[in-house]
Amino acid sequence: MPQHLPEPDLPDDEDAAAAEVLQARIDTPGVRLDKALAEVFPTLSRARLQALLAEGAVSRDGVALTSGSAKAQPGLYAVALPPVAPATPQPEPIPLTVLYEDADLIVIDKPAGMAAHPAPGCETGTLVNALLAHCGDSLSGIGGVARPGIVHRLDKDTSGVMVAAKTDRAHQGLSALFAAHDIERTYIALSRGAPSPSKGRIETRIGRSNGDRKKMAVLKSGGREAITDYVVQTTFGEPAKAGGAPMAARVACTLHTGRTHQIRVHLASKGSPLLGDPVYGSGSPTAPVRAAIAEAGLARQALHAAVLGFVHPVTNEPLRFETAPPADMQSLETLLTTL
Repeated sequence: MPQHLPEPDLPDDEDAAAAEVLQARIDTPGVRLDKALAEVFPTLSRARLQALLAEGAVSRDGVALTSGSAKAQPGLYAVALPPVAPATPQPEPIPLTVLYEDADLIVIDKPAGMAAHPAPGCETGTLVNALLAHCGDSLSGIGGVARPGIVHRLDKDTSGVMVAAKTDRAHQGLSALFAAHDIERTYIALSRGAPSPSKGRIETRIGRSNGDRKKMAVLKSGGREAITDYVVQTTFGEPAKAGGAPMAARVACTLHTGRTHQIRVHLASKGSPLLGDPVYGSGSPTAPVRAAIAEAGLARQALHAAVLGFVHPVTNEPLRFETAPPADMQSLETLLTTL
């Protein structure tokens, strides 16, 4: 069985990050290394051990190993486990584009690539980490330890306007507004082709896909009600045949509910997935559109939360915020106009 060893001596500035080291002997050669390690370290899965091997955290008799498919050799094996991340998010001095702030709430223009709150595989660099640093103690405990201040989310790779609560009364009031769908929310999307008709309402039920539990899908039964109004604002590229779809479009989508990936799923269900969407963008855009995406440097779904309007939950003041899509989407739209 593995032994828990004392932490190795490290310089003072590395002591806090010292790893726990497990040791065990392997005396039977010839078995795949990751399988042999999983047998002597039963608390670690083969997938976890393969990741640790790739990180150089596994050694035999002091020599680092990297290949899980190699054959195990007799010897004393050591696995250095990285320190467990803290359960509570930590403040990080990440710059924020603040659109509005008072004692009760803050409205920001979230950049693409920033998650709303920590989650497995994304423990740092989130909006929560930034808010904890920006707001200080005023955010402590609001809405729970793991997601303080968060009352709604944007996907990590969706940019745009978000509001967060700084007090309990604001959190409760904002949560009630979102629950009642008493919020103005309009998104700008760049889609492959264009939904038809050019204006309409998509009303379905959305839930976990039966074929892939990591994805959302339109369901015939189950799931939750999802309503999106859309308007095709501009089309790009002539249809390949009469009556066909254009190469791409700019679509304004207004949410009446807020389901996970709602706009992405709804536009995909109309045959017009978002450009750059790695999950719901089934099929490929035309070659000119692909070239425009590459030139614009778009490396995400082309979706921006452009408008957020609501009544302040404490002062009852009507508030409305609108921001333009960021540079990658603006550049792509400019290139699409030349098609």
